[in-house]
Amino acid sequence: MSQPQVIFFDAVGTLFGVKGSVGSIYAEIADRHGVEVAPQTLDSTFYAAFKKAGAPAFPGYPITAVAAQEFAWWKGIVQSTFDQAGVLIQFEDFDAFFAELYSHFATAAPWELYQDTIVTLKRFHDLKIPLGILSNFDSRIYSVLKSLQLIDYFQSITISTEIGAAKPDTHIFRMALLKHNCPPQQAWHIGDSLEEDYRAARAVGIRGIWLNRSKQ
Repeated sequence: MSQPQVIFFDAVGTLFGVKGSVGSIYAEIADRHGVEVAPQTLDSTFYAAFKKAGAPAFPGYPITAVAAQEFAWWKGIVQSTFDQAGVLIQFEDFDAFFAELYSHFATAAPWELYQDTIVTLKRFHDLKIPLGILSNFDSRIYSVLKSLQLIDYFQSITISTEIGAAKPDTHIFRMALLKHNCPPQQAWHIGDSLEEDYRAARAVGIRGIWLNRSKQ
């Protein structure tokens, strides 16, 4: 197998994941704002709200407006999460709660690196293969990668909110390739989603590698 010209990585679920669960983090911060709710309840309502929200991409918006769109998109998800849990009305100041929650996920605190992440990145770095992030994430990815001490491994970062298209849309893959002036046949993409990473990459002509962490 020939060495690729670039290797792209998905972020959440591939390089790092949430510590514990989304519900447990939401519940902990909500408790500091005077709202008690079971983490298991929030896990269920979060995933329903997240699925309903659609893709985190804002086509047609200038880059200067993206941060505000990201904030509003996530605020809608979190409001729906607590509304479905029946406790949204209990917040004295939901805006203050959400601001703290949103900032929290821009730090290293809620994330944990997978055991194979650093070893894998170092191996490709030693082989002099350029690496890129290709993720349906928002602009907090820059601070997250920096706080997890990963950012120096990557020569490019391509995220759905800045591109205006989210995986499995082939446009985001093509934009990532352009950053490296790389034909699809000379690129790999590694991710944990069979549909959004493996199959979507193959649809562009990129070698898709499915990292099935549910088997680990």
